[in-house]
Amino acid sequence: MSASEFSLIKEFFTRPAQNRRTALSVGDDCALLSVPVGHELAITTDTMVENVHFFPDVSPEDLGHKLLAVNLSDLASMGAMPIAVTLALTLPDINEPWLQKFSTGLFALADKYQIDLIGGDTTAGPLTLTIQAMGLVKSGQALKRSDAKVGDLIYVTGTLGDAGLGLKVKQGYQIENSESVLKQFNQPMPKVDEGLQLQNVANACVDISDGLAADLGHILTMSAVGAVLNYEQLPLSKDVKQYIKQTKHWEMPLVAGEDYELCFTVSPEKVPELDISCTCIGVIEAELGLHLNKRGAITDFKTQGFDHFKEI
Repeated sequence: MSASEFSLIKEFFTRPAQNRRTALSVGDDCALLSVPVGHELAITTDTMVENVHFFPDVSPEDLGHKLLAVNLSDLASMGAMPIAVTLALTLPDINEPWLQKFSTGLFALADKYQIDLIGGDTTAGPLTLTIQAMGLVKSGQALKRSDAKVGDLIYVTGTLGDAGLGLKVKQGYQIENSESVLKQFNQPMPKVDEGLQLQNVANACVDISDGLAADLGHILTMSAVGAVLNYEQLPLSKDVKQYIKQTKHWEMPLVAGEDYELCFTVSPEKVPELDISCTCIGVIEAELGLHLNKRGAITDFKTQGFDHFKEI
């Protein structure tokens, strides 16, 4: 590693540890985390590549936020409390103003949860960003995709399709006020607190990154069950409703990606224990496959997923 790379790390990505679980941070060959007795370490990794996962004109602050957010969303879906991340940067050049803004966006979200950046790597090449995120969950209490039960009710947090509509705005679709959907696309907020509150309540959980149908499909496959979704119960913003009215593309909120909401299943007797904002959209059943109830007509629905910047 050259002196300029050491300087880059020191100037933009080195800070005093904020989380009490960080025993040793940036500066050694490895970082050290303290895992308390009775807990497990949840680990996830996500990579974003320019022109594949994000547009070249994205603001560096938004990019830093989103890179961390998509990893925190994975931890949220497991009911894990985030504690630390590592960051690998592949950069075409060292652009100090860009790095300052990128780190500002990254740390603004990290500070919300007292997350430490404890290490990583830098190298030269096409702009590629990777975060590995780590969180703590009590032993045996992680929310998984494989524990949905027949009769469970299916819930989602937030609204569906806003980020997908934001992508369409980036691709040229015009709406009267694009600020809200563009913010959802550029700066999604991971549902960390909601995931923590779902421990001991939800049976199965997944974050909605590739589209509701595809991600719920992961739960169905891993749990060897099926589901019926009630289309009219899907929580949709006024912007998404207007888009569907104008385009007749009613499938969009089912297949558009990057919402980073949580989809989870709950036994009916535990529904009173839900203490988060969420919407019931269906039920788990024994018959395999995803079925859609739309205006009383039940049909099979292919679990196609969002594929980055390809048209849905």
